[in-house]
Amino acid sequence: METVESVPRHPTEQELRLEELFTYHPPENDDQIRAYKAIREWGLAFAKVICEFTPKGSDQSAAIRKVREAVMTANAAVALKGLNF
Repeated sequence: METVESVPRHPTEQELRLEELFTYHPPENDDQIRAYKAIREWGLAFAKVICEFTPKGSDQSAAIRKVREAVMTANAAVALKGLNF
């Protein structure tokens, strides 16, 4: 007799989205490469402004961390082509 675990089933929509979110997405074309580069360059420029005009300390560190997070999230948006979860 088959158990519930051994019965094949189709992945749910949520499972498919999770798999897509956690899959490496290499750049597919020159537009994506340009987008990644622009996002990184503007993120770096903003981080430099933060360092120049704010005193060193935990708030400056937090601001830089959030810029990094924004760059990573923006790059994910490019890679995932707007996939929502």
